Amino acid sequence: MDIPEESILLRIFIGESDIWQHQPLYTAIVQKARELHLAGATVLRSSIGYGKSSRLHTAKILRLSDDLPLVIEIVDREDKINALLPSLELMMGGGLVTMEEVRVIHYRSGMATAPKQSKPLGDQAGPSG
Repeated sequence: MDIPEESILLRIFIGESDIWQHQPLYTAIVQKARELHLAGATVLRSSIGYGKSSRLHTAKILRLSDDLPLVIEIVDREDKINALLPSLELMMGGGLVTMEEVRVIHYRSGMATAPKQSKPLGDQAGPSG
């Protein structure tokens, strides 16, 4: 699957304890994105944050939160991102959803290998003098 260089980044800000149909909301969102064949999704867990309620959620040892902030990032074509939005509307009770244009530089699976050079750049001979 390829995604165009000019794509959309969807960011979804939710809490770790948010639930959708007896499972974590972040899991449900990632599964829905996969079902819709979006290019990929990443869930990022934060150590501190707050949202509309201004309630601080933190992972500090003395005040361990059971509702740490999560960010789900998905990059794909605009039409594919738009296909996910109605599901998010149903799933999310609270949170924040943003979209922005991004330029995709690299999207491949597997291990990348560096191009081979005959000599390191610093060892190439210049004009003799």
